[in-house]
Amino acid sequence: MYSIRVFVSSIPHWFLIALASVLGIAAASIRAFEPKNTKQKRAEVRRQKELKTLAEKISAYGHTVHEQFPTGDVVVSERDLAEQLRKRPEAVVMALDRLLSEQKVQRAPLSATGSCISDRYASHVLLDARHRAS
Repeated sequence: MYSIRVFVSSIPHWFLIALASVLGIAAASIRAFEPKNTKQKRAEVRRQKELKTLAEKISAYGHTVHEQFPTGDVVVSERDLAEQLRKRPEAVVMALDRLLSEQKVQRAPLSATGSCISDRYASHVLLDARHRAS
């Protein structure tokens, strides 16, 4: 370990800066000139990862609310959930669809809320507290 420190300290600083610059330019060039389908694939992977993360946040939110109010189910509108998590409603709907396909949430009938519902709150989701966020 000591010999590595001596070796690195013997290299001129300008050389290390130049090497880092060349590597940075090379990485940027590879990204700039990659095929369009590769860029689309990377964007799709990033979008799926963000969607998975959002789904996990929604599940955790449902568990947190259920722990505060353990006697009933957690029913929340998609728009309220989007506002609570500070995410676009479309992204929340896609994440909820993912959770719905995994059977971690279910759609609640509008009468389950027991309150007067406007068009803004037209769709509600029942966050199932039986499943643990993983």
